[in-house]
Amino acid sequence: KAYAEELARKGFAIVLISRSQEKLDDVSKAIASKCGVETKTIQADFSAVDIYSKIEGGLTGLEIGVLVNNVGISYPYPEFFLSVPNLDTFIDTLVNINITSVCQVTPACLAVFRKKGAILNISSASGMYPVPLLTVYSASKVIAFVDFFSRGLQAEYKNKGIIIQSVLPFFVATKLSKIRRATLDKPSPERYVASQLNTVGLQTQTNGYLPHAIMSHWLSTITTPSVLIICYFR
Repeated sequence: KAYAEELARKGFAIVLISRSQEKLDDVSKAIASKCGVETKTIQADFSAVDIYSKIEGGLTGLEIGVLVNNVGISYPYPEFFLSVPNLDTFIDTLVNINITSVCQVTPACLAVFRKKGAILNISSASGMYPVPLLTVYSASKVIAFVDFFSRGLQAEYKNKGIIIQSVLPFFVATKLSKIRRATLDKPSPERYVASQLNTVGLQTQTNGYLPHAIMSHWLSTITTPSVLIICYFR
């Protein structure tokens, strides 16, 4: 939502894709009223895999300038792997939403991209290291997938004026993170997005926000951080 609002303020027409048509309508009307730009909605539940032809149909005739791959889910609460409720279903749902969506929506938008544009693949700093008790989420956001996918596409499209960026935020005060109060290191979505968009075209991989970049640098200087984190939970 914060990405849509910030890009609308910059004059972009907006296509919103999400699960709840009611929420889509509310956000669409608010953006159109506040920013004076055209909006369009496409209802799609990314836990399913039969939605992409509908998305492609909804994008027909449009010239896309920016794609933000930001759909995602996490655990309802930290839990040991075998104790996650409805584990089989949960794994399928999380992989479909966090991984399959990126691979499927990207080509649908590239097919109708303008001559120049940007793709922002929103991952998570939790993908930088293994995170016990959030194992499947951390693995689904692993930097190797998002970063390699983004860098591979960047190599393919670098001479076509298209920027592809992988974004790895730490905690942001959203419903997904269950953080209600924004702080310096846990910014509001609006503050984070305004900062992150300033890195587009400058960094192919970014934490998007200075305090998060400092945290990332600090973590990367710790000796064998993965071993320390895993041993702590044993």
